[in-house]
Amino acid sequence: MNPIVVIMFLIFVSITLFITYFASKRTQSTNDFYTAGGGLTGWQNGLAIAGDYLSAASFLGIAGAIALWGFDGFFYSIGYLTAYLIVLYIVAEPLRNLGKYTLADMIAARFELKKVRAMAAVSSITIVIFYMLAQLVGAGALIQLLFGIPYILAVILVGIMMTIYVLFGGMTATSWVQMVKAVLLMIGTVIITFLVLLHFNFNISTMFGEMQNIKSADFKGDFINPGSQGKPPLDNISLIIALLFGTAGLPHILMRFFTVKDAKTARSSVMWATWIIGIFYILTIFLGFGAAALLTREEIIAANPAGNMAAPLLAAKLGGDFLMSFVSAVAFATILAVVAGLVLTGASAFAHDIYGQVIKKGKITEREQMKAAKLASLAVSVISIVLALFAQNLNVAFLVSLAFCVAASANLPVIVFTIFWKRFNTQGAIVGIAVGLIVSLVLVILSPNVMNADGTAFITMSPIFPLSNPAIISVPAGFLGAFLGTFLGKNESHDKFREVQVKAATGISTSDISH
Repeated sequence: MNPIVVIMFLIFVSITLFITYFASKRTQSTNDFYTAGGGLTGWQNGLAIAGDYLSAASFLGIAGAIALWGFDGFFYSIGYLTAYLIVLYIVAEPLRNLGKYTLADMIAARFELKKVRAMAAVSSITIVIFYMLAQLVGAGALIQLLFGIPYILAVILVGIMMTIYVLFGGMTATSWVQMVKAVLLMIGTVIITFLVLLHFNFNISTMFGEMQNIKSADFKGDFINPGSQGKPPLDNISLIIALLFGTAGLPHILMRFFTVKDAKTARSSVMWATWIIGIFYILTIFLGFGAAALLTREEIIAANPAGNMAAPLLAAKLGGDFLMSFVSAVAFATILAVVAGLVLTGASAFAHDIYGQVIKKGKITEREQMKAAKLASLAVSVISIVLALFAQNLNVAFLVSLAFCVAASANLPVIVFTIFWKRFNTQGAIVGIAVGLIVSLVLVILSPNVMNADGTAFITMSPIFPLSNPAIISVPAGFLGAFLGTFLGKNESHDKFREVQVKAATGISTSDISH
């Protein structure tokens, strides 16, 4: 066990625990617990969004995917970045104006039926668990590599820490941990990028030329062109659809817009986040290509079969133990920050939506809701930890793409129709979420991720559905379900739609205007 690694980890963990201790003193109400009291500024929330979004999938997964598969790995960077345009222009402002704590609040602004809120909450919890799975797999692989402890123990340790952040600090602690982590992640990425460019004498064309010469029996095409994994083009198109539309339906990202005071600040948050995220994803090219140039494919796969340890190994190659320790500690902080936000989102969906609004019909005290949120946090953590124990050999960027697929299929159609379609009704909202959720989950189960004839997946048999990511089918299915459900359901009054239109654009309720 390297003492530099241990010291660096202890420093980072101490910083985050201090933030949690400080935040716990300011977390007195459910509003503080869920939204940090709505007191974050645009740049603070933008940093926190970046910290939430730049997860283990971004840092560990994409670097590994590019190192092993070249341009095919870079598809993730393209999709993750461009997705923020949809968040900026369609979702951010109406969501902040219509909602309070959760995505279900925003949908309930138009449809008050408890079934709609319950369906939205179930969708949110499903997405959170998929996303959490990716973070815990990345954390387990990282701790296993650095400390030599078993993967199972590593996952459990991370699970305990993330639960502490949420139980004691709520959204205030989570936000500040995400901000600190975003800054550290950018510093680490810029340092590695600089050293990779130094290796190529700051000549990018030389770097691309060297990448063109990389050959392997695993490649079905050229390393620097699409197709090296041998997947059909339709699979890559489906992946891009999931990444492009999934962000606008991710509950833990959408929840961040409730931590600011108004829609203008929410819009400012997205602008800050987009710049930070954009710079980072451009730099993933240098992380991945640097690893491909300076490490052997065998080295990367030996550390982790899915390539998740490419970035820490590259840091060790370029900067020795100190840089590797710093980068690994940043990756660990990255995972802690993201999983804390995910636990909080899952807990709020259960405690606020299912327990508080559906079961208790809104008749719930602050004390009861806080208690329910903390118990839900424990439940979400335990479920995610147990599932992560069985997903050790899956690439974390790929795992997150499945969460994006579910978000794009189940949540996005209902969000868009709630804001923009006058005819949309309660039945359409319920059917849209149900169809998107069920189709995406069933197709994932029938895909090569779960079924594989060579025994590398959970079920040893040929996959029934050929694509790794089913978004090309499930996203249109979600929109179609919402569309058909609307026309098969009862025609409802459009008064609520007019109110939603005004409130989504201005943040002012029509009832407030009339008074």
